[in-house]
Amino acid sequence: MTTTGLAPTSAVRNWTAMRRLAVSGTYSTGKTTTTIALSHLTGVPRTHARTMREILADALPGKRLEQCTAAELIQLGIRRFTERAVHESHLPDGFLSDGSSLHEWVYGKVRVRAGIHPTDGYEAGEQAPGFYEEVIDAMGAVLKDHARRAYDVFVHLPVEFDLVADGHRPVSKRFRSMSDELLRGTLDELRIPYHVVGGTLEQRLATIVDIFGLPARMSLERAVELARRETADTYRQVSEAAERRPA
Repeated sequence: MTTTGLAPTSAVRNWTAMRRLAVSGTYSTGKTTTTIALSHLTGVPRTHARTMREILADALPGKRLEQCTAAELIQLGIRRFTERAVHESHLPDGFLSDGSSLHEWVYGKVRVRAGIHPTDGYEAGEQAPGFYEEVIDAMGAVLKDHARRAYDVFVHLPVEFDLVADGHRPVSKRFRSMSDELLRGTLDELRIPYHVVGGTLEQRLATIVDIFGLPARMSLERAVELARRETADTYRQVSEAAERRPA
């Protein structure tokens, strides 16, 4: 499955012209595995920021995400954006970005609507304090401006897989749906061209390579094998680190 955001003429299908590609999508859509596999497959360097739960260990030792206040969630978002922007600045010749600055904006904004700690029902979790949306919108102006300048084109991964129940993602199915809708709406608002690419990991890779005319330096199967191994190793390390934190 592939669809194109904006007019087809706007979504340029040329890697020479569009060298800074961001892979977009909400929780558990496969952004990390897709970008790792695509980097192995094509040789284009991957860039990313650590997840909030990884940053949490350094920024707020002993806390879990569902224990964070609104102010602390803002701190984590700023730390993540700073890390992302620094990493991107080291790759002037082009990159594949796992996520984008829009993700920090969207996740904060949806928490205004769904609750700071969303539940699986339609009832919002703990509500954000009154100042939270104003602060998030002010941050959003910075994060959107960065997205306009930093990324040439997006590949957006739709919600196709179940939410990973790993105990470290304090979000709900409704939160994912709202985030997906806001991500695509923000890309339309900013007039950043994007392609919606779905299917299996192998199908996604083949489609992205075809869209941008990217070279393949190894087989799809090998790229997928390496990506799944790397993702599993990272997930295990993060989970082990989370278990070592005091309750």
